[in-house]
Amino acid sequence: MNGITFDGIFFAMVGAAIAGLACCGSAMGIGIAGQAASGVVSEDPKKFGQALLLQALPGTQGIYGLLIAFVIMNKIGLLGGSGALDLTMVQGLYILASAVPVGLVGIVSGSAQGKAAAAAIMLISKRPEEVAKGMVYTAMVETYAVLALLISFLMLNSIQL
Repeated sequence: MNGITFDGIFFAMVGAAIAGLACCGSAMGIGIAGQAASGVVSEDPKKFGQALLLQALPGTQGIYGLLIAFVIMNKIGLLGGSGALDLTMVQGLYILASAVPVGLVGIVSGSAQGKAAAAAIMLISKRPEEVAKGMVYTAMVETYAVLALLISFLMLNSIQL
């Protein structure tokens, strides 16, 4: 099959890529919030700082996915110059499975957090003094991204290589 070997390293790398999908959720969320922020700032440029703060919140899912992808690549020896380990297919599949929570939840929660951030940005358009409440509403979605990060991290650390 054109030199592609479906071995443990292959599946572990697919896992790292799946973890990286959380970046898609962050990109969607930041884009959604950015649209709302642009509208608010066009009416009142003084609200730029508050809107930017709220827009940045959905970016954390991408950081979580990147963290798990780096941990996977480090665990299998692709970072640091020591060379990739010889993984069994089962080990590679375990690593792939450990990346699914952070990747999947990151896509969904990043987008959902972007919608919450957009609503919070609309809140500050009328009541700028309520920015803290908007941040709380937006951060509530973050809880599930953090839980998914924890699940992925614990699963990944329990895999013996």
